[in-house]
Parts: sequence; structure tokens; C-alpha cells
Amino acid sequence: MTAPEEEIVRIHSSSGTTGLPVIIPYTAKDVSDWAVMFARCYETAGITNLDRIQITPGYGLWTAGIGFQAGAEKLGAMVIPMGPGNTDKQLQMMMDMKSTVICATSSYALLLAEEIEKRGIKDKIHLKKGVIGSERWGEKMRQRIREELGIELYDIYGLTEVYGPGIGINCRYETGMHYWDDYLYIEIIDPVSLKPVPDGELGEIVITTLVKEGAPLIRYRTHDISRIVPGSCPCGSKYPRLDIIMGRTDDMMKIKGVNVFPSQIEEILKEFPEVSSEYQIRISHLDGRDTMRLYVETNGSVDFLDLARRIAGTVKSRIGFTPLVKVVELGLLPRSEKKSKRVIDERYE
Repeated sequence: MTAPEEEIVRIHSSSGTTGLPVIIPYTAKDVSDWAVMFARCYETAGITNLDRIQITPGYGLWTAGIGFQAGAEKLGAMVIPMGPGNTDKQLQMMMDMKSTVICATSSYALLLAEEIEKRGIKDKIHLKKGVIGSERWGEKMRQRIREELGIELYDIYGLTEVYGPGIGINCRYETGMHYWDDYLYIEIIDPVSLKPVPDGELGEIVITTLVKEGAPLIRYRTHDISRIVPGSCPCGSKYPRLDIIMGRTDDMMKIKGVNVFPSQIEEILKEFPEVSSEYQIRISHLDGRDTMRLYVETNGSVDFLDLARRIAGTVKSRIGFTPLVKVVELGLLPRSEKKSKRVIDERYE
């Protein structure tokens, strides 16, 4: 904490790499700056003070809910501060209040989309846009949410250590997330050598805050993998762009001596149109060796065994080991109101 204690008006918390909470102090100016950045995010997404913004992420020590709300209030839009869970009430309020914008994790947005479809209430839903954050999501999930809800989707970026969500968002051209370089200086480094990489190359996002008072950061390693998008955006914005988050440096799994990232599995599953957006990886240590079980969903009109064999063969040829693939019917994998748990490592349980 660098500001005097009497100037600290709020704290938020995130869990660090050790699992211990990291306390982040905010001055009144930090809170105000964050609201300004978040309002910019809404404006970049074409959201105005005529919209009705339903907020489903959690409040409290987590930065998400209160950040979405502060930005909406700065914009002058109506806020429907639902918080997480209680899907029945979420949908009822969505219909009663004629919400036009939904703010959610991708996992919960998908759950809501599936529930709206099941209940046959799509004609009573007035959503036009979704602002999605807090977890990485693949193209298949993006397509499902967009098509099932019939809305425009916007990736919002942020982390508690650096204000919270609202430090960047994509515009309607979907060519990357504009970030606010009057508040932040962003670099991309090689996570091994720690040296900067050229614009356009993937690496780890490193952030320096320029005006933060409560807990300023210098070259903070986020562990998020992305790249600087070179050139100008068709939207004409003066703000630079980050690509969508590709993964995290600490997402890596080591299986049979092979380094594997969930994003690699997602890229393979994209090639199978009969597979839905949902998957789960379970890693076990059986009979003295590591085993990866990959669960995927499909609609039931395909040969499950043949699909499992083809997916396993593709993983083997691309990554170097053969997983045990289990194909299940659509909707059988768990859904989450927060973040989906894609990888469960049972080796250390």
C-alpha cells in the first residue's frame, strides 16, 4: 500500500498463486478511475444510458459485480444488480425488466442460454448484447451463446490486482480488445526468458499502472497469454489492442512427459463440428502412469465410439499421447454459475 491509510476507501481481494488472499487497497481516485474505464468499455460495445444492464457476477470482495455496476452507473444506464445464481429469478427479472445487456461469465451465459431454450421463452427475452469476462472461453462456446441468445458478444478484460474487469474490451469488429493506455502500460514478454517479444507474437501480458494510488504496480506478471495486435482498428479507436486471452502460463499440464495446455485441446475439438463447446479433462495416476480422460458432449446423432476414436487419434498426432475419450450426450457435463472447471487433476488428491 503506497497511499496513506486514511485515503483508502475500499479493499478487494483475489487469491494468489499460494491460495492466500491478496488484499488490494483502493483510494477514492482509484475507484473513480476504474468506473471511467469501465464506462469506456460499455461505450466501446455500443451500450448507452438507454440500456438496462443485468449484472450476474458476484459482489463482495470479488471485483466483478461492483465493477460492472460502477461502470454502468457512470454511463447512466439502469442497473439490475442480480449477483450470481438463482437462475429462475434471473430469467424472471430478465423478462420483467426487459434487460438489454447481460454481464456474466461465459459459463453462466451458456447456462442461461440453455435454460431459455429449454423453457421456450426466447420470444420474451429482450437481450441485445452480452459483456463476458472472468474466464477464457473458446470459439465454440462463443458461437453457441451468440446463436442461442441471438446477441452480440464482447470480451472484457481485467484482474483484481489491476483495478478489476474493465481495463479492456473488444469493439464490434472483433479484432482484439482495446485497452486504456492512458491508465496502463502493457508489454508482452517471453514467459521463460522474460524478454519483450515483438508486436503480433504471443507471450505473457505484463502490466504497469500509470496513475493507480492505493497499490500501483510495475511490470506485474499476469500469467495471461496474448499478443499486441499491430496496426489500427477499423472502428477508428485511438486505443491499442490486445488479442483475446489464449490461456495462462500456469494452465500447463504435464502428462507422460508432454506439456499440454487446455487451449491445445480446444483447438482440436474445434475441428469436430459434432462436438459441443463443453468439455472436461480429468488427469489420474493409475498403475504407475499418468492418464488423461477427456469428456466431450455431442447431440446424440453420431456414433459415440467412432467420434471418441477420431478425437483420440487427433490428440495423439498433434500433441503426442493418446487420451481416453468419453463422449456423452449434450447437457451431461456440469454447468457453472461462475467459472467452469475444465481441468481436474486427481493425481495429488
